[in-house]
Amino acid sequence: MLNKFSRYVCQNCGYETSQYFGRCNNCKEWNSIIEEKKSTLSKKNIIKQTKKSKLFTEIKLQEISRIKTGFNEFDRVLGGGLVNGSIILLGGEPGIGKSTLVLQAAGKISLSHNVLYITAEESLEQVKIRWDRLNQGNSELKVFAENNLSLIIDEIESSKPTVAIIDSIQALNNSDLESASGSVSQVRSCSSELQKYAKDNNIALLIIGHVTKDGTLAGPKTLEHLVDVVLNFEGDQIATHRLLRGIKNRFGATFELGIFEMLETGLNEIKNPSSNFTCQENIAGVATTITVEGTRSFAVDIQSLVNKSFYTNPKRATTGLNINRLHQIIAVIEKHVDLKLYEFDCYVATAGGFEINDPSSDLCIAISIISSLINKKPIKDCAFIGELGLNGQLRKTNNLKSKVEECIRLGYRKMLIPKNNSEIVMKFKNYISLIEIENIKGAVNIALKN
Repeated sequence: MLNKFSRYVCQNCGYETSQYFGRCNNCKEWNSIIEEKKSTLSKKNIIKQTKKSKLFTEIKLQEISRIKTGFNEFDRVLGGGLVNGSIILLGGEPGIGKSTLVLQAAGKISLSHNVLYITAEESLEQVKIRWDRLNQGNSELKVFAENNLSLIIDEIESSKPTVAIIDSIQALNNSDLESASGSVSQVRSCSSELQKYAKDNNIALLIIGHVTKDGTLAGPKTLEHLVDVVLNFEGDQIATHRLLRGIKNRFGATFELGIFEMLETGLNEIKNPSSNFTCQENIAGVATTITVEGTRSFAVDIQSLVNKSFYTNPKRATTGLNINRLHQIIAVIEKHVDLKLYEFDCYVATAGGFEINDPSSDLCIAISIISSLINKKPIKDCAFIGELGLNGQLRKTNNLKSKVEECIRLGYRKMLIPKNNSEIVMKFKNYISLIEIENIKGAVNIALKN
């Protein structure tokens, strides 16, 4: 016998309560709580146990087979390709190119595998218009326009695809629930049903998800825990480059990065990102660092503009960098290089607006700022690596070996690095001049001696 009752669920965070409130007690969002009907069984089903616990020594591992997407950058972020039976969640801002990326990949995969593309937001004609614009050519890709969950599962069952694509999870509707599409309960129910079916039938399932105004994935947080891989597709609406970033990956490295360029005919992968984020021009206020994203190292230019301020409080602004890092670096410069920046506005940006979180770029930011302040060019063909401590010293950095190798590949002749890396210096002494620096003052004396 079914026992039906009401519950109130916050559509922002998924918080449940037995009565209505104008403001969610959990996330403090106003007018986000709606009433939903919930059905539960009055008696518990008795499930016969068919599985038994095992020792690790009894578990036999099978080699994971992967499906290539046709994009090396996409495969890199996934850890080598799509894994059979895996669930991948792809999020990103509206209009950033999520559907374009997935449709292009689906067309390439369908040349060798059975692929079903399910569009819940667009008609078949609208998808065909995008397909023609992408100039995909002949393909065995099947397209199904539907937002009813039960009909979608029926179509997947009859088509028996190797890869199924859902565009998007927020547009699906489970008719057993009374709430609207996109609500927390609908997203949770639809994703759970699809996840169970995909796992049981060994189907690689790629789900596109919406994001909130804060840039986080919309829907309950359990959606991210439910899937095997979470990817974020990001970029500037004006700039042409797009970044595919791995947030979670059970089958590969986390925070791996794939770089694409948006063109009229779709997305092109960028195989040499260093060329996109460096100009290799020796000018005042510009310095180059080598950063690491996932398992990949590449060069990025840091640009600074330091100008006399006409206000009591000087302006500080960043693009691609954390503003608090800039404040900290400026404080270190004022204390240990004896350069006063309290009368100057300071603007710092990465080339192309690329977001850098690697602390080893601190030295490069400092050199760029000082170079602009005194209007002197940094030494030519040199990259700067090192995390700045609060007392002005350069701290050791991770992945230095891969950063040096990338520097050599790009043709740089010098590299300023933290002290106590004699092993790395000896290994690469025939290929590049690695200058070990103890503190920020020593680095400035070498970098801006010309």
